[in-house]
Amino acid sequence: MSFSLEGKVALVTGGGRGIGKEIARRFVQAGADVVIASRKLENLQRTAEEFSGLGGRIAPVQCHIGRVNQVEAAVAATERIFGTVDVMVNNGATNIEQGPSLRVTDAALMKMVEINVLSAVRFLRLTVPKMIEKGGGSIINVASIAGLRPQREGLLYSFTKAGLIMMTRTWADEWGRHGIRVNAIAPGLVRTDFSSYFWKNLEGGGEFPAGQPIRRLGETRDIGGMALYLACDESSWVTGQTMVIDGGATAR
Repeated sequence: MSFSLEGKVALVTGGGRGIGKEIARRFVQAGADVVIASRKLENLQRTAEEFSGLGGRIAPVQCHIGRVNQVEAAVAATERIFGTVDVMVNNGATNIEQGPSLRVTDAALMKMVEINVLSAVRFLRLTVPKMIEKGGGSIINVASIAGLRPQREGLLYSFTKAGLIMMTRTWADEWGRHGIRVNAIAPGLVRTDFSSYFWKNLEGGGEFPAGQPIRRLGETRDIGGMALYLACDESSWVTGQTMVIDGGATAR
């Protein structure tokens, strides 16, 4: 079995650190040319330097995924540097407000929708038409198990990730006839800076969520392999699925 991305161009949002960084590493090692995009250019540059020479090429592009002009610029830059996108990874996200549902503000809701949901819509408006012209492509949306069951005092994150999962299924149904596969990954609690609020405050100082069968936190490597599988031709008959990688947290 060969997990090769030779000749493929990938665009990974949130690619400067955490899960997005690990996905980019796997793609570069598999021979893809990869653009990593996020708001903080310094993270992107460090990642690009770290991964240079691993196989494929990698380029950093600064992009605030909540701003439509920067989304457009990131896609244009990818096409200028490497060519049209074959693999689109919507990984960039935010989780800005925790607390009781009745305290949710309009501003927080709108920002969460724009970053976690609308950004994916905007990237796909720009990349899918050219995938259709080429006869195929792979789209990977990084969701969360919070989109499958409620995250305590996390209404906004849960509903935006649930929305991303439903859009994944809808897009898979619509674009499958064009050779485009659309899948989601739903991680459990993974040890990243993004999720540190949760894993640094586990009840009793534990190293894993209570009741989770595999008794450790997830690591970014646990997610990267699945993303590589979904990006390459080995998963050519897989679409519309949400791949849950959570140490068994949702199995009970």
